Amino acid sequence: MATSISDTLLQKIETRAARAGVIGLGYVGLPLAMAVARSGFAVTGFDIDPSKMVALDARRSYIDAVSDAALAAEIDAGRFEATTDFVGLAACDVIIICVPTPLTKHRDPDLSFVEATSRSIARHLRPGQLVALESTTYPGTTDDIVKVILEGTGLKSGADFFVGFSPEREDPGNQHYHTATIPKVVAGDGPEALALMKAFYGAAVSTVVPVSSNATAEAVKLTENIFRSVNIALVNELKTVYAAMGIDVWEVIEAAKTKPFGYMPFYPGPGLGGHCIPIDPFYLTWKSREYELPTRFIELAGEINSAMPRYVVGKLAEALDIRAGKALSRSRVLVLGLAYKKNVADIRESPSLRLIEIIEERGGRADYHDPFVAEIPPTREHQALKGRKSVALTPDAVSGYDAVLVATDHESVDYAAIAKSAALIIDTRNVFNRLGLSADHVVKA
Repeated sequence: MATSISDTLLQKIETRAARAGVIGLGYVGLPLAMAVARSGFAVTGFDIDPSKMVALDARRSYIDAVSDAALAAEIDAGRFEATTDFVGLAACDVIIICVPTPLTKHRDPDLSFVEATSRSIARHLRPGQLVALESTTYPGTTDDIVKVILEGTGLKSGADFFVGFSPEREDPGNQHYHTATIPKVVAGDGPEALALMKAFYGAAVSTVVPVSSNATAEAVKLTENIFRSVNIALVNELKTVYAAMGIDVWEVIEAAKTKPFGYMPFYPGPGLGGHCIPIDPFYLTWKSREYELPTRFIELAGEINSAMPRYVVGKLAEALDIRAGKALSRSRVLVLGLAYKKNVADIRESPSLRLIEIIEERGGRADYHDPFVAEIPPTREHQALKGRKSVALTPDAVSGYDAVLVATDHESVDYAAIAKSAALIIDTRNVFNRLGLSADHVVKA
């Protein structure tokens, strides 16, 4: 029975007769839906946000990685449609979960979106479906939560339906790699599920990397992000130590990276942003408590990176005092860049939001400029900042601030003009030195 069902689904995947459903049409889900549609599958996108449906119906993409033209091409070809009605899940042969996995206020995993989505799938589950989770999470989530919820229907994984995990690897703003060209790690609950995962993702991406279990695949994603978190924390800590010694950490890194082996450059900044690095490592620290094992490196890295916004504001206050004879509490500061990384509009977990809050907690006034973010949208952690608008970056406007704090080094910004107009610049990205614009009023932080 199991072989017959899996063979039938495998044939539908191989002939592109299978319909795919992608739940969660955000930074991961929409690019994935486009890649799957381009490979020849009919795709239905599901999301609870009606505003996304309005945009998609108008053939307007809200994700930088998907152009309006690319979206329109798949809609016009009849390969992509989107809906808020989850009844359509019953018609999908492959269902991919791409929903958020944030942290609670106590830094515990918040799997409410995964659980709610799994229950929605369960209401429409039928024999012959493959359900794949892509949301980053701790090892065991796919088998212990998604599978268990689905098996609550009476259907059995590996016999009636199939479950797998494939971690997302999206990198907003990356011009060299996109969904279809990034190798895809895949795993399944049993050999039939793994074969289906390999066949489905292998049709949409250039390379699939199978691993032995869903828990292993979940650990792969965490390992990738923990590696980055720990190394960024290391250079952030080195930045503070070297600054006390009068040594420029950026110069150190540039020289160190000339070594052709045994070294990989990471760069300091004002803090961490995006969904992955500030959040995902804590999924493993939480799970490790079950085994009574400490995760000292991960937790220390989190502490160091979380402390960076306050360190930067401290450097800002010190520079205002020493160079301008003015207290931060009486100063106006322009935060340059709201997105968490350059050349994108993504503000998830952006340290710039925290920088604005800390400046104003200390009595200062902070505005921001970002060519990609015209207005601060609603956020769970920074609700008081909602609705603030990006200020114009004119010479008169810049000269009216006591300091400009560079938090994100968007390439479209005219840094030479800022260097001429700003009274004081706090540079957390080394952009002025990189562009040959170093000056006495530019302070690295």
